Amino acid sequence: MDKDIKKEYSNGELTIVWKPKTCIHAAECVKALPQVYNPNKKPWIAIENATTEELKSQIAKCPSGALGYYMNDEKDAESETLETKVEVLENGPLLVYGTLKVTDKEGNTETKNKTTAFCRCGQSNNKPYCDGSHLSSNFIG
Repeated sequence: MDKDIKKEYSNGELTIVWKPKTCIHAAECVKALPQVYNPNKKPWIAIENATTEELKSQIAKCPSGALGYYMNDEKDAESETLETKVEVLENGPLLVYGTLKVTDKEGNTETKNKTTAFCRCGQSNNKPYCDGSHLSSNFIG
């Protein structure tokens, strides 16, 4: 199994971790902090354009968990265990918040933290995870 691509952007205090394959393109990041997130620029994240607290608040609202962060002075922040919560997005994915162990059809297990978006439309090219295909397939559910 290929390792998921992760890109990191740091302001010295906080490091944003972006997982492109996990992104469902809801654009919540762009709406919340357009001065930071601009998909038309390279690099698309200008972390220096917001405070650490603004970044943490916005990242917590990422519906897919594609954006995460760790504080540079804390070790292994992504390994924390979080309470589990499930939310069905209208015409979109099933969001599961918390720490999950997901086993794929080949028996490979991976730990997911924060938010995981599971496909409900059946069109994702990254099953069982949502890749935003519900938008182009006009999924209703």
